[in-house]
Amino acid sequence: MCGITGIFDTRGERELSREVLQRMNDSQLHRGPDEGSLHLEPGVGLGHRRLSIIDIATGQQPLFNEDHSVVIVFNGEIYNFQSLVPELEALGHVFRTKSDTEVIVHAWEAWGEACVQRLRGMFAFTLWDRNKQTLFMARDRLGVKPMYWSLLDDGLLLFGSELKSLLAYDDGRGGMKREIDPHAVEEYFSLGYVAEPRCIFKQAKKLAPGHSLCIRRGEPIPEPKQFWDVRFTLDNKVNEQDACAELQARVKESVRLRMVAEVPLGAFLSGGVDSSAVVAVMAGMSKEPVNTCSIGFDDPSFNESAFAQTVADRYKTNHRLEIVKSDDFDLIDMLARLYDEPYADSSAIPTYRVCQLARKHVTVALSGDGGDETFGGYRRYRMHLMEERMRSAVPEGLRKPVFGTLGRFYPKADWAPRMFRAKTTFEGIARSSVEAYFHSVSILRGPMRAQLFSPKFKSELAGYDAQQVFNRHAAKAGTDDPLALIQYLDIKTYLVGDINTKVDRASMAHSLEVREPLMDHELVEWLATLPSNLKVKGQEGKYLLKKAMEPMLSDDILYRPKMGFSVPLARWFRGPLKQRVRDAILGERLASTGWFNPVYLRHLVDAHQSGASDYSAPLWTLLMFEAFLRQVVDGDNSTLSQAARSAEAVASI
Repeated sequence: MCGITGIFDTRGERELSREVLQRMNDSQLHRGPDEGSLHLEPGVGLGHRRLSIIDIATGQQPLFNEDHSVVIVFNGEIYNFQSLVPELEALGHVFRTKSDTEVIVHAWEAWGEACVQRLRGMFAFTLWDRNKQTLFMARDRLGVKPMYWSLLDDGLLLFGSELKSLLAYDDGRGGMKREIDPHAVEEYFSLGYVAEPRCIFKQAKKLAPGHSLCIRRGEPIPEPKQFWDVRFTLDNKVNEQDACAELQARVKESVRLRMVAEVPLGAFLSGGVDSSAVVAVMAGMSKEPVNTCSIGFDDPSFNESAFAQTVADRYKTNHRLEIVKSDDFDLIDMLARLYDEPYADSSAIPTYRVCQLARKHVTVALSGDGGDETFGGYRRYRMHLMEERMRSAVPEGLRKPVFGTLGRFYPKADWAPRMFRAKTTFEGIARSSVEAYFHSVSILRGPMRAQLFSPKFKSELAGYDAQQVFNRHAAKAGTDDPLALIQYLDIKTYLVGDINTKVDRASMAHSLEVREPLMDHELVEWLATLPSNLKVKGQEGKYLLKKAMEPMLSDDILYRPKMGFSVPLARWFRGPLKQRVRDAILGERLASTGWFNPVYLRHLVDAHQSGASDYSAPLWTLLMFEAFLRQVVDGDNSTLSQAARSAEAVASI
C-alpha cells in the first residue's frame, strides 16, 4: 500500500523539476512512510511513497524491467501475482524481486493494455514505456484504490493517489487551477461526495473504477477505456444449500489471498455480519490468534462493541477495544484536509479512530466493506423493493399525478414513527425506479436543493441535476431486476465515492493497509449470477451470507437489527457544536461564494436547533463544505500537507 504521483509531458521532453516532483511526493508521506523515491527522465517524472508489506527487502519503487525501458509506480496489492510469475517466466521474462509490482511490469510487456484483465486485487498504477513513448495508468475494478489526474493548459499531465499531490504542483508559472466545478457541487449536496469520474475542481478528474488510460506522447489524450463491469445475469440455477457451500468456499479463498503479508496483520471487528464473517473465516485459517480492533461509543445507542466482544470471545482473538467519546468532533478540519474534496459521511470520524487504533498493533487489516452492496444488506433495499411492488401495481398515468400530489402536500415528519413518515414513500412511488432510488439516497433531495442554491448558482448549473449520474449508470446496468439494478447503482456510486473513499483516506492517514475480501471481483461476479431472492428474502437482507455463516456465527450476530457506524449529529448540532454550526453555515465563507440562499441556510439552522426538524445530515454536509473551502480552496501547499505530517507522527507510535 503506497502513494503514487507523477508528471508527464504529453507534447515533448521538457525538463521537469525534481524539487516540484519531490514536493508532490512528500504531500503523500502518510501513505508510505517507510521509503520515498523518484524517477526523472526527459518529460517524465514518477514519485512513490512506500508502505512495506510484501518483499520488504527488494520491492522498492519506482521499479523497472530488465533494460530499464519500462518503469512503474504502483499502489495496492495483486493477490494472484505468485501464480502469474511462472507464466511470465515461460515467456522469457526475468524477475529480480519477489514483489507483485514487478509482475505488472512484465505483464505489460507480455500483454499490453490487456494486462489489467489478468490482475486480481486492488490497484492503481502508472507505468512509462520509453520504447513505445506511452504512459499507461489503470484503476482496479471496484475502485478500492484512488487515482486522480489533470491535464494542464501547457500539456503537462499530473497524476496522484490523492488530489493534494496535484495541488502541490507549482513550477513557478502556476499549477492546477482551483476553480470549482458547479456540477460537482450539485453532486456533492445530493450524494455527500463527488461521483466518479468528476472531481470538485474543473481541471482534475478521477480515473473511474475498472478503467485504464493509455497516452502516447504527441497524440491527443483519449478517453479512458473501460476494461471491466459487473453483469447481473441472475441466471445461476444453484439451489440454496449448494450456494451456501460455494459461498463459504469463495469467501475462504478471498480471505486466504488477503492474509499474505510480511508485517503484522489483523481485522476490524464491528460486531456486524460482514466483519464478523471475515474474522470467523480468518480464525479458521490462522495458527495464531487473530488481532481484532473495535471502536465503542460512550453513548449506548451508538455502541455495538458488546457484539464484537462476543465474536472475539468465540474465536479467542487478540481483541482491542477503545471507547470513543460521543462528542468526538474535533476532526472536522483535519478531515477536510485529508479528503481534499468535500466529503459528507460523518462515519469518517469513527473510521478514522478505528484505523488509528489498528495501526498501533498491525500494518494490515481486513475489513467487511462491500458486503452490503454485494449481498443486499441495506435497509433501503427492502424499502425500495416494497415501493417497486406498489409502483408496478399502479399505472404510470395514475401513479405520477396521485402520489406526486400526496408527496408534495404530506408533511415531512422525521420526528414521527417510521410508519407515519409517508412523504418520502409517496414521492418515491410517483417516480421511476431509478429516480426513486436516487431520491431515497440523496442527502438534500431535489426540493431542498432548489431552496438551498441561489439563482446565480442555478444559472451556473445550466439545468444539470445529479440524477444524471444514476441515469448514466442505469443505462449500462443490463438488468431491470429491481434489486440488481440498485445494487449495480450502488457499486458504481456509493461504494466507490463514499465507502472506499472513506476507508482509503482514513486508513492511509495512519499508514495502515486495509484489504476487503468481500470486494474480490471474482466473488462479486459470482454473486451477480445468483437470483435476487437469495440476497433479500422477505424482510431479511443478506440472506445467503447469513445462512452460509450460521455454522460460524450466532443468531444474535447474524439476525439482530443493523446499527451502522454513526455519530450523534443531531445532538451535537443542538449542543456542543451549536455555535460552530451557526458560525460556519451563516458565516462569511459560504456567503462569499454567492451560491447559497441565506434565508434557507438560516431556516435549516434555526429549525434544527429549535427541535422543529432534524436537519443534521444537510447541516453536516454544509459544515464539511465550508471546511473544505477554508482548508483546501483557500489553503496553500503547506496547509495541505498538515494531514500528512500528523499521520507521520501517528505512524511512528
